[in-house]
Amino acid sequence: MKRLVFLSLLVGFTACKGTAQKEKQDNFPVSKTEAEWKAELTPEEFYVMREEGTERAFTSDLLNNKQKGTYVCAACQTPVFKSETKFDSGTGWPSFYDYIEGNVAFSSDNKLGYTRTEEHCANCGGHLGHVFDDGPKPTGKRHCINGVALNFVPAK
Repeated sequence: MKRLVFLSLLVGFTACKGTAQKEKQDNFPVSKTEAEWKAELTPEEFYVMREEGTERAFTSDLLNNKQKGTYVCAACQTPVFKSETKFDSGTGWPSFYDYIEGNVAFSSDNKLGYTRTEEHCANCGGHLGHVFDDGPKPTGKRHCINGVALNFVPAK
């Protein structure tokens, strides 16, 4: 009986091992070592973008930004969201109903025991946030993004 329980636990832990971020980091045009990313990013940016962390809600300087412009990946400056698609979701994170096609990539995230759609920069693989199906028209999507993963470039 003990052997069966041990085997079940071993299989369960092996099956739940997440490899999505490791795979993602190796398959993007901008590929750097962990040491290179640590040297370039702030500790909070590294935690969110390279370790798939989440910043605390309502702490981003970009949360209430209403200027016209483009939101770019904080790691590689790839444009990922336009200000016209930003909306107040009330969640405490910058939210967008659409993304810049080709510049955002998606994968499955099962870290919380259920499947969510993770968003990351298509150029460097940096974790941006998650997308949910409870956003406004026209897409019905809510791209819930860590502000620390973004820089804002005002329109000229």
